Amino acid sequence: MTYCIAISLDKGLVLTSDSRTNAGIDQVSTYSKMFRFNTKADRCIAILSAGNLATTQCVIEQLNRDLRESNETSLNTTHYLSDTADYVGDVLSQRIKRYTEDQQSGFSPDATLLMAGQIKGQPPQAFLIYPQGNHITTSVDTPYLQIGESKYGKPVLDRFLTMQTSLTDAATCALISMDSTMKSNVSVGPPIEVLVYETDKLMFKHHYRFDAEDPFLINLRREWGNKLNQAFKEMPRIPESFSTDSTTGE
Repeated sequence: MTYCIAISLDKGLVLTSDSRTNAGIDQVSTYSKMFRFNTKADRCIAILSAGNLATTQCVIEQLNRDLRESNETSLNTTHYLSDTADYVGDVLSQRIKRYTEDQQSGFSPDATLLMAGQIKGQPPQAFLIYPQGNHITTSVDTPYLQIGESKYGKPVLDRFLTMQTSLTDAATCALISMDSTMKSNVSVGPPIEVLVYETDKLMFKHHYRFDAEDPFLINLRREWGNKLNQAFKEMPRIPESFSTDSTTGE
């Protein structure tokens, strides 16, 4: 399983991904799920992936090949990021269709992508691209997207993220979300990658990679756990006089 997050804020973007891939309990490998592309200077685009590894690798290779060969449609030729998402979605859905087999075979070529970036003159955006090729984007009320094992890390994102959140705070929030997921699901694991993009810079300058024993990641996990334990101890307690009869009416 995988967990990836794309956060789109007033001040820019924060992308976070794990690197654990498994095809069973005895086939665990490490693969980066964060991809940056060598595009024209008027844009920057990154993709995060979840799902079938072979499908993902073929899609990324096709996108890079279209760039190298200056094809009519590529990451360099779209005028809007929504058009870029359409193009990436077409490449993804066509590849999945090519590899689709009888459902009874147990093989699923499906993959889901997060695409984020900026084209000059437009605001930064993030998109979630489904296996069918369609996509959604973020909103003012929900400034983030997730793919993969999303349920464990969602609450912290809901509680703390707003459009006005700083990039530094958003990166911290994303790492806490990732740590919460790793705590509950061993199929998600390090190295953890974080990409922070500032609006209108049109290049990815801030990329971080945290291994399992990285001192910063260890300290963040410890401090978050300590703060949660302290908050729990300070929560109001059910009065000793509390009776279930008072709530059930019995």
